Amino acid sequence: MGKTLSEKILGHKAGKAVSAGEVVTVAPDYCLSHDNSAAIIGEFKKLGLARVKAPQKLVIILDHIVPAADEKYAQNHKTIREFVAAQGLPNFFDIQHGVCHQVLSEASFALPGKLIVGSDSHTTTYGAFGAFAAGIGRTEAASIWATDEIWLRVPETLRVEFSGKLPAGAYAKDVILKVIGDHGADRANYEAIEFSGPAAGDFSLASRMVMANMAAEMGAKNGYFEPDEKTLEWVRARARADYEIVRSDPGAKYEAVLKYDLSAIEPQVACPHTVDNVKPVREVEGKPFHQALIGTCTNGRLEDLEVAARMLKGKKIHPRVRALVLPASREVYIEAMRKGLLETLSEAGCVILNPGCGPCLGAHEGLLAAGEVVVSTSNRNFRGRMGNRDSEIYLASPATAAASALEGKITDPRKHQ
Repeated sequence: MGKTLSEKILGHKAGKAVSAGEVVTVAPDYCLSHDNSAAIIGEFKKLGLARVKAPQKLVIILDHIVPAADEKYAQNHKTIREFVAAQGLPNFFDIQHGVCHQVLSEASFALPGKLIVGSDSHTTTYGAFGAFAAGIGRTEAASIWATDEIWLRVPETLRVEFSGKLPAGAYAKDVILKVIGDHGADRANYEAIEFSGPAAGDFSLASRMVMANMAAEMGAKNGYFEPDEKTLEWVRARARADYEIVRSDPGAKYEAVLKYDLSAIEPQVACPHTVDNVKPVREVEGKPFHQALIGTCTNGRLEDLEVAARMLKGKKIHPRVRALVLPASREVYIEAMRKGLLETLSEAGCVILNPGCGPCLGAHEGLLAAGEVVVSTSNRNFRGRMGNRDSEIYLASPATAAASALEGKITDPRKHQ
């Protein structure tokens, strides 16, 4: 019987053929952490070891609360910087670089066939490049720092096949929200999601990152697109290491196959307070709101800002709305500046934030007050996610967020194409 991409990558790392359900001990290619590295350092020190085992494999990116919002975060950052210097860690990215998932991808740690783990649930993002990428806990990360090993259960694979062509006004965010809404936030618990089918290759790499990122919101251990020419065009220019193209075999065993005709997708919104409470935008049109957030590790790439700028060009956001724009990285920020996108967005009334996680996690920048409503392009809408348990978060595409910001109420973006 053929093997899936996940079985192949984990089998290669384990040095033997493996099948879904087996537990393997493997050495990852890279281990990501961010501001939570301070807590990981504490766990590592409990082990009584002087040095991390594989410093070249650790990637630390400060992004969650940057610049530091209070004394606690400032001390955490200081602790991390001192540890990085003492250990001689070569892959450290300080506060100026942006969101960890975008930065790690731009720096080309995310390569086809790699095994990447990270102490952030949205580490699944790197599956957009054909990697096996999974989130882990802080104690697991500390153990990897110490041993360069982790045990993983080989996941079953859920195949999602796409055909057809997305209509105007619908985007990758709408697709993944539709899939999650149809099948639930726990449908793929500890499974791999393989995004495939004749239309899978039509998605840009940025759009693939959206969908791999939000595979975590379906409970997936990892989510991925098989590498193709678009993938190779990206990695050829950036690759920092050798890589191997891995694809599922014909005849590989799948737990189930879900089929979607993209031509039937319309703009979607995830309503409070769960990511799978998804409805077509047309069903919630007219809902007033107070803040729009365009950006984050889910939808803060150049193509997302282009969509928003095109919709807002020469217009003004509604006076009741505070619109925040959060480029995913410094690289995205600079390119958006060169293209005039940030100028367009600022002239429309948007506030341009520094690259980072910002308001998404509710620790600083753009926190909500009790009773306030936000339309956000981020990936989670749990109670309190953006700083207040008595607020409401609606998740949507950049197009929906921008169109809604113009009208001061949730709006179908097809009206503003």
